[in-house]
Amino acid sequence: MATNTKNKLFGLFDYNRDNRPDAKEEDTTPTLKRYFKLLGRRFWKLISLNLIMLPLILPFLICLYLFVSMPQTPVAEDFLVPQLFGANAVAQSPSITMLFDILGTQKGIPVYGVGAYIGMGACFLFLFLTFGWQNVGATYIVRNMVRGDAVFIWSDYFYAIKRNLKQGFLMGLLDATAIFALCFDLVYFSGQPNTFLGNLGFYGVIALIILYFIMRFYIYLLLVTFDLSIRKIFKNALIFTTLGIKRNLMAILGLIVITAIHVLLIPLLIATPLGGIPIILPFIWYLAITTFTCAYAAYPIIDRYMIAPYVSATDDDDSEDDGAEEEPTADEIAPENT
Repeated sequence: MATNTKNKLFGLFDYNRDNRPDAKEEDTTPTLKRYFKLLGRRFWKLISLNLIMLPLILPFLICLYLFVSMPQTPVAEDFLVPQLFGANAVAQSPSITMLFDILGTQKGIPVYGVGAYIGMGACFLFLFLTFGWQNVGATYIVRNMVRGDAVFIWSDYFYAIKRNLKQGFLMGLLDATAIFALCFDLVYFSGQPNTFLGNLGFYGVIALIILYFIMRFYIYLLLVTFDLSIRKIFKNALIFTTLGIKRNLMAILGLIVITAIHVLLIPLLIATPLGGIPIILPFIWYLAITTFTCAYAAYPIIDRYMIAPYVSATDDDDSEDDGAEEEPTADEIAPENT
């Protein structure tokens, strides 16, 4: 009896063990449940990726530090103060004094030296020149996570940059320019008078920002997955904003929830010994988690409309040609096949 138990325990002399059923195949349907499963499985790798992505925000933090640390000079906040000052110099009156009290508030304007301008300029130049490469490397890693491929953070990151060196650089220049232009237009139209044309321009810029924000879910995914021209990348990204509207909205909702959690933790914990944790959390996982969320929402749309039809057509060709070689991966799909 003991011998039989021991044999069963170690599988010795068990001639039927090769006939045991295989493990149940994992369901890879891109559902919300699988999102959290992949997130938990890849969590520590995402933290490592987040550390690599910090140069995307470090230039802004350095500029913020320079802005806060610079000496400031008081400047009148309202544009009527100089006129009131001149009128008061000519003839003082109670009405001018009252207006001074109402409009004479001042705010501190930083006084920048040459070093501050050089430092901020170097930060933004670094971000502008490396913006595309940083996004390419991060997107390649999260795309592989979504596909269930093996991920090696450092080697994959620089492999993607090297493989898309020229196109990633040009895409980064265009992407950074578009983001700057949209932000500039938003600030410009928000300061315009409350007229029909002013409101039309303001809400038009808001619509463009939302549209381009969703397009960015797909732009770098298309770049690292296919051999497409930049024009076709933007064209397909624009099309996918409509084809994948349900997943796009879910991605936006997920980003709002993740951001809200970080923001709400600050007032909840600021008065406790853990008050500093919400402030440093974005430097630990926020960038990588949001990038992963966008890729998880967008990649199934790309797979459905660009990869699956090609793979299906390739399988049909292979069935007719027994001498055909193994099917190409998604990275090898040519532009004309998309």
